[in-house]
Amino acid sequence: MDCRFSLQQPNLGRQQYDLNHIPGAYYLDLNKDLAAPVHVHGGRHPLPDPQQFATKLSNMGITAETQVVCYDDSHFAFAARLWWLLQYLGHPKAAVLDGGFTSYQTAGYPVTEEVPPLRSGNFQPKIQAHRVVDIHAVAHRPHDVLIDSRDSDRYRGEREPIDPIAGHIPGAVNYPWKAVTDEQGYLKSTQDLRKHWADLEHSDTIVYCGSGVTACVNLMALAAIGITGKLYAGSWSDWCSYPLDANMNVQLPQS
Repeated sequence: MDCRFSLQQPNLGRQQYDLNHIPGAYYLDLNKDLAAPVHVHGGRHPLPDPQQFATKLSNMGITAETQVVCYDDSHFAFAARLWWLLQYLGHPKAAVLDGGFTSYQTAGYPVTEEVPPLRSGNFQPKIQAHRVVDIHAVAHRPHDVLIDSRDSDRYRGEREPIDPIAGHIPGAVNYPWKAVTDEQGYLKSTQDLRKHWADLEHSDTIVYCGSGVTACVNLMALAAIGITGKLYAGSWSDWCSYPLDANMNVQLPQS
């Protein structure tokens, strides 16, 4: 599965795929395939409808026995979203290509512009509800550690290039998603990741970012050392879509 994408140029990933990709790879677009339409609340990249997404995967030949490999060229930023979605939908046979498309090309492996035909599969989603939380769970979390995966200046509220309000969810700690890979886009060693996450190994962990996409890179890195975190899918873009007080606490409507 080719997941290349650019937030600044949404059509770029598909253009790159059409130019060349790993033979046999299908393309999945972040906005069109890995997310649902945007509403007032729910964040900039809501989770896709499970049945609609399952149909797309079935048309690519995926069954319960299929090993799925996801790749991009952005330090897992988008491939990890697909990896997490597959885990969430009960398909553990999912992996991410370490080093991404760049490392594949650099190693001299073949590429093609040929788009594979649709196939007959049978993907049956088995939703793992424990892997995701909503804004109510985040607002009323008792003991969970909350990780903000964005760049540190966005976490501190010094810069906000996308969302209308800068800052972070009260109580969140900052672990930027880019810190789990090296300069070449490879996941850091298990030893380095254990050091990176040393303070969290015995904690229930909720992870968020701007819209629930790059947070999945941190979730993947946690999984690499045996920690299953939860995704706040709406993330900061959902949180700041509600009224906030001076301390960034959310004011949710009474149910």
